Amino acid sequence: MNAQECLNMLREMRDCVFSTADAEGRPQSRVIDVMLVEGEALYFCTARGKHFYRELEQNPHVAVTGLNDKWQTVRLSGRAERLTDQKRWIDRIFAENPSMNDVYPGESRYILEPFRIRAGTLELFDLGVSPIHRESFAFGGEQVRQKGFFITDTCIGCGTCAAGCPQRCIDAGTPYVIRQENCLHCGRCFEACPVGAIRRLEAEDGSPAG
Repeated sequence: MNAQECLNMLREMRDCVFSTADAEGRPQSRVIDVMLVEGEALYFCTARGKHFYRELEQNPHVAVTGLNDKWQTVRLSGRAERLTDQKRWIDRIFAENPSMNDVYPGESRYILEPFRIRAGTLELFDLGVSPIHRESFAFGGEQVRQKGFFITDTCIGCGTCAAGCPQRCIDAGTPYVIRQENCLHCGRCFEACPVGAIRRLEAEDGSPAG
């Protein structure tokens, strides 16, 4: 799996949840169609009268989440940019998504504005396999943001973390090791460790953990 394949999955899912922040910083979510994926870029559109459009203009950071029938979730976090040459892009979107003609017939389509996300981070979270599987990717020059937990050298090898892990993804060693690709990020090991040997991969404020 790679970033391109994750973007293609979002296109196949099509109806995805797009989340933004409003003028007061409150989270807002709605279902939006992924209209195109070309190269490492995702395209969508919205009407100029919608709150979604105003939120994107005020703060272009957007999170996108989609789920398919295999219980695979793809999450994208990136920055949306409004495209120039609006009519050409809207015509292209309608050509690729003909059902849009029923929603915005004729010239009414040009109330829509096209947007593109060409840089961001992606995560695949697969609940359809056991143990669960997750992978993280970046595209457009962004960097993967580490999440979850790791076991430090202060581990005493007691095995408490491994015994309580719901996905059995902690292996014995010196120190014990969490298989990151199978970790739920639930934090049970973090809470259970008797000597505090488990740390977050990322601090609460978003900076790398020390």
